[in-house]
Amino acid sequence: MTERIKVTKGSGNVFADLGLPNADERLAKAELALRISELIAHRALTQRRAAQLMGIDQPKVSHILHGRLADFSTERLIGFVRALGRDVDIVIRARPQRRGRGRLRVVV
Repeated sequence: MTERIKVTKGSGNVFADLGLPNADERLAKAELALRISELIAHRALTQRRAAQLMGIDQPKVSHILHGRLADFSTERLIGFVRALGRDVDIVIRARPQRRGRGRLRVVV
């Protein structure tokens, strides 16, 4: 006899699924950090060179690449994306009425 495992479909935001506060912002910061990591890899930058471009020290780059984002605001991470040569567009639109609060997300 095979035991059935109950599976719950996620919302698409692991931070919300875990019940953490500010889940949308946490997810946006994680997505920005992922994009920063991809930009650094795509350009084959060392952490030291990335730090110079971003205007921070190398240990802070390491923190971003390892997901330690508590000391970084969303705005600051966006600044790093720009420092690495990408444009950032901010779009404001109406939310669906079924959702009470607007959400924050990063779209690439």
